[in-house]
Amino acid sequence: MNFNHTSFSGAAPVAQEERIVIIDSLRGIALLGILMMNMPYFALPDPAADNLVLNNELGTVNEKTWYFINWFLEGSQRGIFSLLFGAGIILFITRLEKRVEGIMTAEYFIRRQLWLLVFGLVNAFVLLWPGDILFEYAILGIVAFAFRRLPGKTLLIAAFLCLVLMTIRENVDLHRHKNKISKGEAIARLDTTTTKLTDQQKDELGVMTGLKEKSAIEGQRKEMENNLRQVRGSYSETYEHLSNLSSHFEFQHTYYDLWDILSFMFIGMAFYKMGILTGNTPAKIYWVLLLGGLGVGLLISYFRLQPMFATKFNRFEYIKTIHFEFYELSRTLRALGIFGLIMTLYKSGWFNWLFKLMRPVGQLAFTNYLMQSLMCAIYFYGFGFGMYGHLQRYETYYVVAAIWAVEIAWSHIWLSYFRFGPLEWLWRSLTYWKLQPMRKKPPVVVSQVEVPVAG
Repeated sequence: MNFNHTSFSGAAPVAQEERIVIIDSLRGIALLGILMMNMPYFALPDPAADNLVLNNELGTVNEKTWYFINWFLEGSQRGIFSLLFGAGIILFITRLEKRVEGIMTAEYFIRRQLWLLVFGLVNAFVLLWPGDILFEYAILGIVAFAFRRLPGKTLLIAAFLCLVLMTIRENVDLHRHKNKISKGEAIARLDTTTTKLTDQQKDELGVMTGLKEKSAIEGQRKEMENNLRQVRGSYSETYEHLSNLSSHFEFQHTYYDLWDILSFMFIGMAFYKMGILTGNTPAKIYWVLLLGGLGVGLLISYFRLQPMFATKFNRFEYIKTIHFEFYELSRTLRALGIFGLIMTLYKSGWFNWLFKLMRPVGQLAFTNYLMQSLMCAIYFYGFGFGMYGHLQRYETYYVVAAIWAVEIAWSHIWLSYFRFGPLEWLWRSLTYWKLQPMRKKPPVVVSQVEVPVAG
């Protein structure tokens, strides 16, 4: 198979010597971190993944595990990964523009994104991971492409506007739900023996009642048991359930998460252009991100989580209780704070061993991401080992540690023989319509010939 075309001869994937070490290492750290957030949704039945009451986890080590993840890490690794994807757009385009001319740069990029979309669909509908992010990256990366030439400061302004729009959106949704509840409760207080309800009032009462029943512990347990039964079944049963979730996530969430993902992509594009992402700025920049991001972000995160415990994870009561949703603001600040922490460690020079360890994982991030879906599907779903719902929350992180060990070890071994991961190779070959060289070339040995010296 050879897709070579004469007009494409100048284009090629990034060479090994062109790779930026810290970006590969950051990608590896974020990729492994993402699994910590995804694991409850692989291992535990919805809605137990987000509800500590259903399996009597309050006051146990499982509560502490949940709290650490949601207070400190939740959403941050995904944010850093999106940030790196935005930087990757700039990297891909600038390197390609040195080799090809005209519209071919855009053609390569669009082709790259469309193949990424295909891989995202495979992850969602074959490997059955409803939380796939590749589909969204494929679509929104094309949107970000249009802004690639903006200066770094302008991109940061764009990122801030996206953050504002996303915060507005989540709060508009919150107050729509609050309005539905207040209307329904007002109607429920009417004396129907003297007041006949209109069709609209009946509908509004039904919406409120439905939300209340679904949020109650009985409704939550019924949903959990139904999900357990389906995911512990055959591939076809699991597919029917999880593919419906994937359809909702891939299509509706791409629309909903538009501002969320674009915000981080713009930050990544800006940070790359300004040298922040590559470690080429003073250490004080990273200290500001670390202290400001984590200091404020963790404080907001603390106050965001308290109403969940106060309402015992009852979504109906939670909506009634809170007045403002801080999730996006908290997540963004914590992501920037953790990024600042990682870069501070990098600048110190004391943790070179860590970045050296993570670099191959980041170079194989695409393969490793899909491997996580495959390994978790085989271990947890009914058509594999069927461990879905059998582990306690804290025990699922033993699985995380095992997958980390496998991916770190295999990434180092693989890259000692090959230039790319298997899926990285396939993605590049499809992008350039040309099979890429896979094996590393053996080092050239120059033979030394003794030359007689006269004398």
